[in-house]
Amino acid sequence: MPAKPKRKLKTYQTSLGFYDQAIAAPSMKAALEAWGASSNLFHQGAAKETDDPDVVAATMAKPGVVLRRPVGSDGAFSESAALPTDLGDDDAEPRSRRKKQPKTQPKSKARSAKRPAKAAKTSSGKSDEQAARKAAAAFEKEERRREAARAKEEAARARKRARRDKAVAVAEAALGKARREHDSRAEAIEAERAALDDRAEAEQERWDKQRMKLQEALRRARE
Repeated sequence: MPAKPKRKLKTYQTSLGFYDQAIAAPSMKAALEAWGASSNLFHQGAAKETDDPDVVAATMAKPGVVLRRPVGSDGAFSESAALPTDLGDDDAEPRSRRKKQPKTQPKSKARSAKRPAKAAKTSSGKSDEQAARKAAAAFEKEERRREAARAKEEAARARKRARRDKAVAVAEAALGKARREHDSRAEAIEAERAALDDRAEAEQERWDKQRMKLQEALRRARE
């Protein structure tokens, strides 16, 4: 079978909890799965595709890996990011709302940037294509690693459920056995109690008859 063509990666960005998160993925669905989102953040307007060159470069360097930075900041994305330092500052304006000042370049440099050599264009096109293929392969590798981790976690949860179910079954069996033993002993005690009641009733009847005879004999003796 022919090899499945690798899809071109795109960079997606969202904000979850205390962090902005970004990832290079082939689709919005893949990004949502990597973020562990339970709903479609793109439809909700909470996630988007970004073409910010710094963010794109960071994610393409580690495709499939979720990168973070403190929410509302404009710092670099990385695998480990510190918590925001202004969580309790209600009066401070979030960095994400601050307008970035466009960077200006000297006119000479701007003009030179607009006129790259043709050879550079060709070389850049090939390197971009190679980088895209490399990034797609890296994403698939990271996705396989993530799937393996999820499978390992699920297997661990399944083993834990099996141990719990076994412990519950053992405890229920012990409780059932103890209840049956109790019921058997209670029935025996009730049977013994019924027999004692019968003996007590018979003894009372015997005594009543004997008492009446003796009292009658005593009455005649006194006459």
